[in-house]
Amino acid sequence: MRVALAAAVRTLPRGAGLAYEPKFDGHRLLVLRTEAGVTLQARSGRIVTSAFPDLAAAAHQLPAGTVLDGEVVVWHAGRTDFALVQRRAAATAARAAVLAQSLPASYAAFDVLELAGLDLRARPYERRRALLVDLLLPLGPPLQPVPMTTDPELAATWYETLPASGIEGLVVKRLDQPYPTGRRGWQKLRHTDVRDAAVVGYTGTPRRPQALVLVLPVGDETPLVSSPLPSSLRAELAAEVATREAPPSPPAATITAIGLGEVPFHPLDPPLTAEVRATSARHPPPEVLRLRTDL
Repeated sequence: MRVALAAAVRTLPRGAGLAYEPKFDGHRLLVLRTEAGVTLQARSGRIVTSAFPDLAAAAHQLPAGTVLDGEVVVWHAGRTDFALVQRRAAATAARAAVLAQSLPASYAAFDVLELAGLDLRARPYERRRALLVDLLLPLGPPLQPVPMTTDPELAATWYETLPASGIEGLVVKRLDQPYPTGRRGWQKLRHTDVRDAAVVGYTGTPRRPQALVLVLPVGDETPLVSSPLPSSLRAELAAEVATREAPPSPPAATITAIGLGEVPFHPLDPPLTAEVRATSARHPPPEVLRLRTDL
């Protein structure tokens, strides 16, 4: 099932008929409750049920024929911690059961796409929101609806104050809007200098990638090499490359990297998306914060 996406904006949208939600710093996750059980699906389509057994168990309380859209987060020291979500998502089934006890996950639901077998995606957001709240409030954590307001002043206050809790911005939706499946029909306002960049390749080997080859959303669209990836992102990229149908080819291109000269790299087609610390220059190289294979 393809999820709705959001286009980045630089200022807070205002006007009648808008709803504002905090943008949680987690992994995008669909919860599918069927007659047969529960399936957890990442944005990429990968099934991650075994990585979050605590959420899967809680989702059995939902009526059969329910599909939720939201973010899985892990709270630590009073704020959401994306690194801990990554740790949960990468865990083996045996390790996941242990982590579910020490690092319990929460599910911040922001939409209901199906309820009791009825497809709700054509219904306006305002109606879907009411159904979502009615569905989840009686259940309580770890399944809970995200906060929402139609007051732009309260939304502005959230934007200024909630980053201390790990909230990375706001998502803005029209109250009369159907669910925009597979489209950037929502808007997102991030609080940081983070931007999405296209990942057109990687250096190193398919099993041990070292850095990303990026095209930034600023500048002249010339590809450049990122700073070295941390071990967690190397493992995530290697897993993503392994899921592609065709086996990775030998390095088929080169790129000039400052201080490194000509560097061979593996092209990626189609590209991935990564969040990088904003930069408009080739030096220092952009810092990769995460891959967006989930969101």
